[in-house]
Amino acid sequence: MDIVSFNVNGLRAILKKGFIEWVKNQKPDVLCLQEIKADKSQIEHGEFHNLEEYNFYWNSAERKGYSGVLVLSKEKPEDISYGIGLEKFDKEGRLIRLKYPNFTLFNVYFPNGKSSEERLQFKLDYYDAFLELCEGLRQQGEELIITGDFNTAHRDIDLANPRENEKYSGFLPIERKWLDKLLEKGYIDTFRCFHPKTAEMYTWWTYRFNARKKNIGWRIDYFFVTEDLIDRVEKSIILSDVYGSDHAPILLRIK
Repeated sequence: MDIVSFNVNGLRAILKKGFIEWVKNQKPDVLCLQEIKADKSQIEHGEFHNLEEYNFYWNSAERKGYSGVLVLSKEKPEDISYGIGLEKFDKEGRLIRLKYPNFTLFNVYFPNGKSSEERLQFKLDYYDAFLELCEGLRQQGEELIITGDFNTAHRDIDLANPRENEKYSGFLPIERKWLDKLLEKGYIDTFRCFHPKTAEMYTWWTYRFNARKKNIGWRIDYFFVTEDLIDRVEKSIILSDVYGSDHAPILLRIK
């Protein structure tokens, strides 16, 4: 089973850049999209007419043109829920949870903390609320796959210029500490599991300074799985040759 995650930085924009053709060629079983910046009323029905094999699950932000996540799934999940359960977070349309027979999948667009101290605290609070939700599900025996744009690079190897960015949101010690906590609680960064020392592999590049061509990037998009699932993971890669956004898609193959 192939699960692909992709921050598209605007669904309406990427639909004009060969997105449908890419999906048909890639053929993921599940496609998790973040930062769609749209709701289904803003997308022409015919724009998805070549993807009839997929079921669509939307969670759009209340604010138009902002945030939002979408899941395309060939298999209908047993259960679907939207949001964490706290209105201050859920009005931004950041999470979809899908329960399949052998695992539960989260598609999450975590907040960005760069604009202000208030938004940084919002991000940290979201992290904590999300982990509390996950831990509750684990106590009920659920095995979890978590994917999306975490908006934080974890370690020096995960961005091109760590020293220059250690005082900026996205690589602050307090943000990275939360990712440490995730690992300590038994969630596994699948890319690092397969590529423990691979450097210069990133998932996001600023549009400025010709950064993608120079590969001055950050790895901020992840697939984490709980320990009980890692033996079923066959592949975890970055699809770095796919364009159309300031992010690259990532892929997890699981038995």
